Amino acid sequence: MKSPFTFNHTAPNNADQKQPALFLLHGMGSNEEDLPQLVKDFENTHHIFSLRGPIVHKPGYSFFLIEEIGKPIRDVFDKVVTHLQAFIREAIVEYNLDPKDITILGFSQGAILAQTVALTMGPEISKVVALSGYIPDFVKTEYSKQSTTHLSIFISHGDYDYVIPSQWGLDSKEYFETTGANVTFKTYTDGHGVTPENHQDLLEFLNKN
Repeated sequence: MKSPFTFNHTAPNNADQKQPALFLLHGMGSNEEDLPQLVKDFENTHHIFSLRGPIVHKPGYSFFLIEEIGKPIRDVFDKVVTHLQAFIREAIVEYNLDPKDITILGFSQGAILAQTVALTMGPEISKVVALSGYIPDFVKTEYSKQSTTHLSIFISHGDYDYVIPSQWGLDSKEYFETTGANVTFKTYTDGHGVTPENHQDLLEFLNKN
C-alpha cells in the first residue's frame, strides 16, 4: 500500500475470495487501537482496516486539525480526504475486497471524514457508520459530490454532547435524506461517546444492511 497511514488489518476466513471490508477512523487524540473492539463480531467475515491519523495529537493522533469546533483547517482536511480515497481504492485491489460491500465507520473526526468520503466516492462506498460527527459546511457547498441514493448510513449522537453539538448530528441526518440516502438516525442520553445501546444499534445496522 502506497499510503501515509499506519494501519492495522485483520483478514476474514476465506480471504482468498472477495470479502467485504470495514474501514475504521478514530477520533482526535486517539489511535488505531480504539475502534476495532466495536466490530469484533465481523472479524471472521470482513477485512477490517483500522487507520491511524498521520498527525501527532497527544495522547494519540489526529487525521486533521481544526481552527475551532466545526471548522477543519481546509488544506489539511482536503489532503486527508484525498489520501483516504486512494487508500480505499488501493485496498480493494491489493486485498481482493468486494467492491460492492465497503463500509466506513468513524467516531468524532473519523465520522466527519466517513461522511465526507461517502459523499465524494458515491457508489464506491456501500455503508457508513457516523458516530458523533458532522459534515463541514465547505463540503456541502464546495466539494464535488457523487450520488448517495445507494448508500445506507447510520448516524448517532449524544443528546448531551458538549464537544460536537447534537444538532449537528441531526443536520447530517437531514442532509443525507435530501441526497436520497437510506438514513438510520439515533440519539442517546449521553455525551461524546459510544454507549452500550449505541454499540448494539450500530451492530444491528451492520448486520441488517
